Amino acid sequence: MLYREAGQYKTSYVADQAVFPLRQDRIGIAAILLIAFLIIPFAASDFWLNSILIPTLIFSLAAIGLNLLTGYTGLLSLGTGGFMGVGAYSCYKLATIFPELPIVIPILSSGIFAAAIGAVFGLPSLRIKGFYLAVATLAAQFFLSWAFIRIPWLYNYNVSGAIEVPTRTMFGIPVTGPNSTPTTRYFVVLGIVVLMTWIASNLVHGRIGRMWMAVRDMDIAAELIGIKPYQTKLLAFAVSSFYCGVAGAMMVFLWLGAAEADSFNINQSFIILFMVIIGGLGSLIGSFLGAAFIWGLPIILKFAPDWFGIPIQAATVEHLTFMIVGALIILFLIVEPHGLARLWQIGKQKLRVWPFPY
Repeated sequence: MLYREAGQYKTSYVADQAVFPLRQDRIGIAAILLIAFLIIPFAASDFWLNSILIPTLIFSLAAIGLNLLTGYTGLLSLGTGGFMGVGAYSCYKLATIFPELPIVIPILSSGIFAAAIGAVFGLPSLRIKGFYLAVATLAAQFFLSWAFIRIPWLYNYNVSGAIEVPTRTMFGIPVTGPNSTPTTRYFVVLGIVVLMTWIASNLVHGRIGRMWMAVRDMDIAAELIGIKPYQTKLLAFAVSSFYCGVAGAMMVFLWLGAAEADSFNINQSFIILFMVIIGGLGSLIGSFLGAAFIWGLPIILKFAPDWFGIPIQAATVEHLTFMIVGALIILFLIVEPHGLARLWQIGKQKLRVWPFPY
């Protein structure tokens, strides 16, 4: 029997259900990457690069990390901000201890330290789940926030208690510090995000991803078919924390330039969680959509009224943002739990409808 979708014929059910994207998806991804690498850096202004595109990519990576844990494994975490902080402070220590290393190496290596801390705080998931696990990760958030303030060694005993990014170069080009350009930092952030998204896609579409989803759907049944839930959960915590740690390191070194402990508080954890909920649980593209929506909404609310000659205060923008995000979270949880990713999928299916006469 032949299976047909958008003019593409498939000879078996297995081929029809393959995890690999259709031809249109591959072309679409290639087009997006070409635009991101070849057009946006030279067409966008420094404001767009530094204030919109770079933070959106960084938060997208953090949302992917949380989505691997919550969306694919079914383990709720409220400590994302703390794990991002572990990555930021680890990268700071590595960059100061090994100043000769290219900055990309400390950024990626910082994820290893975040993964180790995430695995330690993921140990309670071996015995508890649901609300109690969320409380355990919330305790991890508060402990890490305390450590970032009370352990001066982490910020090299600076009087201000902040970590300040030193200037580091790659191939003679400043990548971090005050002399780096938004275009250079955008290329580095984009390259890391694309690489780690590709790795995450292979993980969720492979054996490890199937193990995560089996534990998410029913851990007892997963154990009966040979999956070890304890190791699978710890692996999910480690991988998720690795992604969040790298995102935290990029947040400080490739965007903010400096940060304090308050940059990784509980509010940061909730913001990443909102991105995952609105973007769509269990979806990589949903992580990008959620991050773009949450980060772009205040900017739209700030500038859109000016286009119509309606003045609006910054405090009003903040209040409207909280109201709209809260309403959308409730709406998506009730009407469309899969978030913006599901709407994106429906839109693609509509566009793939081929005008056959039968």
